Amino acid sequence: MLTQQLTQPVYRVVSKHGFGEIREDEASLAKAFFALQNFSSGDILAEFSGAAILKQPTYLTVQISEDEHIHLKPEFLQYINHSCEPNVLFNTSTMQLECLQPINIGDELCFFYPATEWDMAQPFECLCGTKSCVKQIQGAAHLSKETLAKYKLTDFIQRMLNK
Repeated sequence: MLTQQLTQPVYRVVSKHGFGEIREDEASLAKAFFALQNFSSGDILAEFSGAAILKQPTYLTVQISEDEHIHLKPEFLQYINHSCEPNVLFNTSTMQLECLQPINIGDELCFFYPATEWDMAQPFECLCGTKSCVKQIQGAAHLSKETLAKYKLTDFIQRMLNK
């Protein structure tokens, strides 16, 4: 009988940025951002701003209002990927990256895309593999209020839900 072994990705460090580093999966070439220090819930990891403001979303923007989507500055924050069990939030009211749950050195930083995005430019099938995976990531407009109630959301998404 053959057994299939699960292998962990092999990463190479692309660049370091204070509290974290960008790593690239050697097999898929996908990039992700990993912590270089420990954080506790409620900690502020970084401040961010908009390098550019667009009227339409792209796969690299974070939504700050109905018709404003920003390219993140510092740019390395764009490598924080999606998870249905996020450990950070891009708080677009304070323009701070907030820690939602304890993060240890070496943990990948992830946020829940529908926490900032109402209707995404490039929806995708989520493969995060967590117990709470919502499967299809399209933006908050496509999830039930019950599902979204499990997450910390930006003030913008909360306002959209209350319309």
